[in-house]
Amino acid sequence: MSTMSLQAARPPASGSKHRGYLTRLTVISTLGGLLFGYDTGVISGALLYMQDSLEMNAVEQATVVSALLFPGAAVGALTGGRLADALGRRGTLLVCALLFLLGALGCAIAPNVAFMVAARVVLGLGVGAAAVTCPLYLAEMAPAHLRGRMVTINELMIVTGQMLAFAINALLDTLIHDTSVWRLMLGVASIPAIALLIGMLALPESPRWFALRDRFADSRRILDLSRDPQEADAEYKEIVESANTARNERSHAWRDLKNNPWMRRLLWIGIGLAVVQQATGINTVNYYAPSILERSGLGVSASLVATIAVGVTSVIMTIVGIWLLGFIGRRRMLIIGFSGVVGSQALLAVVFMLPQSNAVSYTILAAMMLFVAFVQCFIGTCVWLLLSEIFPIAIRGFAMGIAVFALWTVNAAISFLFPILVVALGSTGTFAVFVLVNVLSLVFVAKFVPETMGQSLEELEVHFRTGALPIIVPATR
Repeated sequence: MSTMSLQAARPPASGSKHRGYLTRLTVISTLGGLLFGYDTGVISGALLYMQDSLEMNAVEQATVVSALLFPGAAVGALTGGRLADALGRRGTLLVCALLFLLGALGCAIAPNVAFMVAARVVLGLGVGAAAVTCPLYLAEMAPAHLRGRMVTINELMIVTGQMLAFAINALLDTLIHDTSVWRLMLGVASIPAIALLIGMLALPESPRWFALRDRFADSRRILDLSRDPQEADAEYKEIVESANTARNERSHAWRDLKNNPWMRRLLWIGIGLAVVQQATGINTVNYYAPSILERSGLGVSASLVATIAVGVTSVIMTIVGIWLLGFIGRRRMLIIGFSGVVGSQALLAVVFMLPQSNAVSYTILAAMMLFVAFVQCFIGTCVWLLLSEIFPIAIRGFAMGIAVFALWTVNAAISFLFPILVVALGSTGTFAVFVLVNVLSLVFVAKFVPETMGQSLEELEVHFRTGALPIIVPATR
């Protein structure tokens, strides 16, 4: 959304001082998203050298790729949700920074496959916990009318991290003619990890987490840092009321899920959103793009360079998606996205049937870029945003942890099975399976996903407590 359209929608939340504060807060906290993206993307290029240096077979390669995802990120998501409720959103991001740093250094010095797998699991713990905590922190720190933009900046940082991973892989491959270049590729991640650790020390805790701990003065103090007094007054009243309502719910999440059908419904919708996002197959491109292109006839270096185009597409289309969120509801964005994914994956299935040649290789690259464009513009921007919005405050960290656990579990399963499916069914058969899966995902979104645009987190919770799903909340213009 442009600055002019924001001002047309409602009065500005703050002066330049407040806007600058929110900008700094967003940039620093989303370094976790940058690391998330880099650590998941860098393996695609490093693997081409690592497999020879560490003498890895196909199963060991799949294990190294998937170890970050499961058990790493899946367990990190579960524990990260609980940590975000217990230690606070800020405290959990500090823990994530330490895990990112230790994991990156461990990967860079790994002497064998077992050590590499262990280091990737440590990285995964940080990735999973950050995937839960970054969107929560941003959603709870943001004014309602800026929440969509601030939370989706984290998705932009994720795809920027992936693009940087692809670019740094290609650059190091060009500059350093050594089979151990993969160690540098993996070790670069320690730099933003240090920046996240230092930066989070200067940021405050979420005002909503303070309210849940009955620290209402601290909650109001944090709101005053980023809101005009009138706006802070109104939001503070909503937060206090919501925290008081949740007082008896926050310590018994499982019991309250059992006793509150509306909470269970939201949890199932959250899990469904996490699953369908990964069922697009987007990470088969992020993890295996160079291998796919090399198999289609390009050389190693050409495949690494070509993969940068996928990363650039991700970044550009995520920016477009963030802009579109100012005008189009979350639910409609998802419907457009899954429709495009079905079409682009059908195109990939057809192109893989053609005889191998450079022209076919670049046509495959173009189809991959189209697929990535639909996922990142319409789906990636929305799913993380919806997961940060739909859960009530009493179980927000806990429920998001479960949803993101499902996300990483499905991610790991698809990433592990993808090369096996390609061998068994061929590339055409594999992408045909993805087409069928994403048709089902489109039906799920159309039937169950609510609209959340234009409402505060507290207003959404009132709707969800009292209304029937899906709730269509009118967009504010």
